Amino acid sequence: MAADAPGPVPSPGEGDDDRSAAASDDRLRGATGLTDAQKSLRAQMLATEHWSLLASRSTTQSEVLTRIAIFLTLVSAGLVTLGVLGNATGFRGWFGLAAIGVIVLLTLLGVITQVRVFNTATEDLAYVLAMNRLRGAYLDLDPGIEPYFLMGTTDDGPGIDRTYYPFAPRDRTQVFGSSMMVMLVVNTALGGLLVGSLVFAATSSPGWSLASGAVVAVAAFVLWMLWGYRGYTEVMRVHVPLRRSPEA
Repeated sequence: MAADAPGPVPSPGEGDDDRSAAASDDRLRGATGLTDAQKSLRAQMLATEHWSLLASRSTTQSEVLTRIAIFLTLVSAGLVTLGVLGNATGFRGWFGLAAIGVIVLLTLLGVITQVRVFNTATEDLAYVLAMNRLRGAYLDLDPGIEPYFLMGTTDDGPGIDRTYYPFAPRDRTQVFGSSMMVMLVVNTALGGLLVGSLVFAATSSPGWSLASGAVVAVAAFVLWMLWGYRGYTEVMRVHVPLRRSPEA
């Protein structure tokens, strides 16, 4: 049976170094002197927790993707409905009120879905941190298995990056190509369309309605992005890694 791992190497210059080093020392003391049977039991308990995290992560991802699909289906159905109503009314009379009502409903559903998407992103980050920490615990039990781990084994920033894409550092395309960005583009477009419709109903000016809708859409996009980034940084601020990457 392999010997105990030497433990993580704390990185210098971090504000949480003292807490991280203390947690590392406690873990080392707990792992020292374990019998083979105790190590086996600990590995089983860690594996059980790992599978629980995988199941929770899969369920969360499936749920939010289903909600995104439902929302996009409702947007398509709403636009088709507006087209049918427009042909039936000649885009006159009560069509304007009906159109604003449909857009308000879609915008509200979009905001609710967008909030859930951002919450899911932070939950997924927590799942990745937790599973990276468990891989680090496996290394404490048997350091010889480290070459067989493709994903991250440290619960810090570099470890997260390695788990999301282990072969090279990912640039901003990771965010740009995400489901969150799809929701964000659709939501901000709906918000701009709603404001533009309200301005046109009040002023009958196409220029003012286009300008106000574009300004609101851009502002909403920036604010949503700042909120999402704040959620990520808040998780990383509160989290105290037990094992840090050498380059951290």
